[in-house]
Amino acid sequence: MGNRSIGVATPADIPTRAVPEPLPRRHIVFAVVGIALFMASMDQTIVATSLNAIQTDLGAELTWSAWTITVYALGQIIAMPIAGKLGDHFGRKRVFLVAVGVFTAASLACGFAGNIYVLVALRAVQALGGGAFMPSATGIIAEQYGRQRDRAVGMFTSIFPIGGILGPILGGVVVTYSSWRMIFFINVPIGVVLLILGWRLIGETARKPAERMDLRGLALLTTVMLSSMYGLTNLDDNLLWFLVPEVVAMVGAVLFVRHTMRARAPFIPLQLLRGRGFGAMNVLNLLFGGAAIGFGALVPLYAEERFHLDPLAAGTLLTARGAGVILVAALAVLTLRRFGCRVPMVVGFALIVTGFLLMAAPPPNTNGYLWLMMAAGVTGIGMGVSVPASNNAGLQLAPDQLSSIAGLRGMFRQSGAIIAVSVMTAVAANSASPAMAQAHGFVVLSVLMLAALPLIFRVPDHRGRW
Repeated sequence: MGNRSIGVATPADIPTRAVPEPLPRRHIVFAVVGIALFMASMDQTIVATSLNAIQTDLGAELTWSAWTITVYALGQIIAMPIAGKLGDHFGRKRVFLVAVGVFTAASLACGFAGNIYVLVALRAVQALGGGAFMPSATGIIAEQYGRQRDRAVGMFTSIFPIGGILGPILGGVVVTYSSWRMIFFINVPIGVVLLILGWRLIGETARKPAERMDLRGLALLTTVMLSSMYGLTNLDDNLLWFLVPEVVAMVGAVLFVRHTMRARAPFIPLQLLRGRGFGAMNVLNLLFGGAAIGFGALVPLYAEERFHLDPLAAGTLLTARGAGVILVAALAVLTLRRFGCRVPMVVGFALIVTGFLLMAAPPPNTNGYLWLMMAAGVTGIGMGVSVPASNNAGLQLAPDQLSSIAGLRGMFRQSGAIIAVSVMTAVAANSASPAMAQAHGFVVLSVLMLAALPLIFRVPDHRGRW
């Protein structure tokens, strides 16, 4: 299948593509969909600081309480590519509004959950709504901003890591002064307002001609992702519960590839998985997710284990990382057309690696808190530099499939996060020195990211509007 058959654009094509002018209400629409994305990303981590409260109130085991986090990540992994495909074919506004409704209703139900099993099930439903925000909203932003969409998408997609970083901090404040149930209830009024504003302000988005949905491809992809990620979450608990799901995932992957190669209208064209530029970006997104979302979330635990910081002090380290992202991301967006995508991605990855190596090898007799604060800030700056560029790098390859590409990007990043957390926690749990095991993990991931840098140069570098 050639690039033209799925609308993949080369850099030479992009400057001549007719791109509409920005729409008048674009900034208001940006705020609406941006708040929705922030809520979804924040809810991924906001529960982390309330696990003990949930465990005590519902009389649950800690392992089941932890599933309130794991099942949310799994649900998002499944929802992102599905929502992306649906958004391209049935309208992004429609998918976005349905996602807001599902997320809001599930949040309300989570707040009333009477036992841990119901809560975990409702968190899975909430994740389906939250996971659909990113791909549908990315397409909406691109259409609203027209010829300015490269900068708008770069700024918009920088919201996601910020929400994940601030989640534990906000969760700690809510649990300290209220109940863990309020974590879910606060989503409800915001969701209702977003539903009303989205309905009134967002115009009908362009849709591709309706075609028969590839249900078999969807089922196979869901089986692959759910089985592989579920197996990884059991890596430290039971070898059998790890191996069986991974075998199922491998069989499902083979069947998915065979089906995709033969299907007339596959759920995800192979070109978006391994085509020119796409294969490299998928690998880079997997590693970025492992570093920024996965290992980044383990920094407070590392601080407590190695430097014996209290939980509050350890949690504030993520504030330094969040500040780095916020301070740099806006500037990085403004320089996209000057430097293109490759230079910011190389610089950003290098800074993330530098931050990880600083964490792994602090000088003797140093203040652990200040050193980790500095290292976390460096990784945050690296994220702020690389995120806008890496988000645009994939989208400019096929501007007519924005939602699908955004969904796949989120899927690979969330998968990388689960892989990183599952492997690292399993290694640390079986190590005589968990802190040093995690330090070695920072080094290993840094080596993998450095080894992947040449892949950046396999992605077409477009300097300008796409």
